[in-house]
Amino acid sequence: MPELTLIEAVNRALAHEMAADASVVVLGEDVGVNGGVFRATAGLAQRFVAERVLDTPLSETLIAGMAIGMAAEGLRPVAEIQFMGFIYPALDQLLNHATRLRNRTRGRLTCPLVLRTPHGGGIHAPEHHSESTEALFTHIPGLRVVIPSSPARAYGLLLAAIRDPDPVLFLEPTRLYRMVREVVEDDGSGLPLDTCFVLREGPDVTLVSWGAMLHETLAAADALSEHGIGCEVIDVATLKPLDIDTILGSVMKTGRLVVIHEAARSGGLGAEIAAQIGERGLLSLEAPIERVAGYDTVMPLYRLEKAYLPDVARIAAAVKKTLEFQ
Repeated sequence: MPELTLIEAVNRALAHEMAADASVVVLGEDVGVNGGVFRATAGLAQRFVAERVLDTPLSETLIAGMAIGMAAEGLRPVAEIQFMGFIYPALDQLLNHATRLRNRTRGRLTCPLVLRTPHGGGIHAPEHHSESTEALFTHIPGLRVVIPSSPARAYGLLLAAIRDPDPVLFLEPTRLYRMVREVVEDDGSGLPLDTCFVLREGPDVTLVSWGAMLHETLAAADALSEHGIGCEVIDVATLKPLDIDTILGSVMKTGRLVVIHEAARSGGLGAEIAAQIGERGLLSLEAPIERVAGYDTVMPLYRLEKAYLPDVARIAAAVKKTLEFQ
């Protein structure tokens, strides 16, 4: 079995579903002839008929609107927004139409579309190219929000997202596109949505993260293990709907929780996780919940980007703080 990067895993998943289901179509800016800005759709236009890989005008509102119309008429569109910073014109279509179609028609119509977009910082890109605003979208009823943290999970979760009968926002960590390789079996096996993945078990503290931050989180867990601290590491994977039961079960075992994300701290998904654990698991906590996050500022360009993103030292410090609480 080949070892794939995350971007190659996305490409394999798209190709697999297009071959298996003639209703799957791909659309977006430069996805056809050029194969996408990051090459996620490379080769698809040459393999499938032109009507199934559509280059669109430079209009995110149009891309989302077209995808909704296609989905309502029986297709399964996978639309690409080139960067998350460009997604906001599509918010009107997602909020007012895609996520309301099932309810508006009393179930007569559904909206099986996937909106893919690169997510997060770490590649020294210009302004609007390093956004991490996933919490905005987790607030929208009826929208699934999914973010993989490895090539294998990108493959399996994208397959599941395409097969889902309702709209899915699929956020792809840009920093991970070509950072690691992993064995990925191209067998069409999807991974479950709405489920956290426990990547590492440990008795002392629960570390919860998603997307690119999982790599710093796992590295911190490795470093802390050398000092006898056992971390349980959980990949949220589906941010909405949130599998709080898996997180709660871990916290009931460890008694301590640290949530790590690169998005700005205020109003981030970490606050929602902390609130739900506080509501349902307060008596299991032996220390206040810690959050390690980006800062409440626009992602600083180039030289300060690394300082903005949480790192192993900040995660380890938060873990030690919660362990020292008496």
